[in-house]
Amino acid sequence: MPQSTEHRVAVLVLAAGASRRLGRPKQLLPYTGGVLLDAALATARGSGADQVVVALGGSGDEVRAVVDTSGCTVVENPNYGTGCSSSIAAALPSLHPDTEVLVLLLGDQPGVTAATVHRLLEGRGDAPLAVCRYADGIGHPFAFDSTVFAALSGLHGDKGVWKLLEQRAADVVEVPVPGPIPPDVDTEDDYLRLLAGQGGAG
Repeated sequence: MPQSTEHRVAVLVLAAGASRRLGRPKQLLPYTGGVLLDAALATARGSGADQVVVALGGSGDEVRAVVDTSGCTVVENPNYGTGCSSSIAAALPSLHPDTEVLVLLLGDQPGVTAATVHRLLEGRGDAPLAVCRYADGIGHPFAFDSTVFAALSGLHGDKGVWKLLEQRAADVVEVPVPGPIPPDVDTEDDYLRLLAGQGGAG
């Protein structure tokens, strides 16, 4: 159990996208001696969460063959083409029944660290919803109390979570995190910028 919180915490890594804009599985892009998804799973494991869930879909077989998912609950999302909300819905039934807090991590945002997750969990208090407030705006990871799980399961599309945050704005706590929003990878240019920021790591 994480030392930073009394609640049973699960981290869900969203990695089911089809990488349509990139044209190849972004989960498997070389990055810091491994692949992009390895970095997200390292963050999830390092967060001290009680359970790490990873949602796969597009290129799922390839990802399983390359990425070490040991210790993780792997969920297959057959509806990955409809957006990341479907991955959340697919993953919720796999959570430990005592889970009180769910943290969402993007599988293509390696700049998010375990320290970021710790800061989010410490700063949320008992808020139903919590987000990271970076220097240039709101960004992942997000944290959701179990009282919000039913609402999460009914979301649709890629922006479902953001719409929920708008609808429940009064319940959202913004946790300050230093620096800009860590970039995610949707295009080849995004990937090249990410590598440039890492000194060409890969």
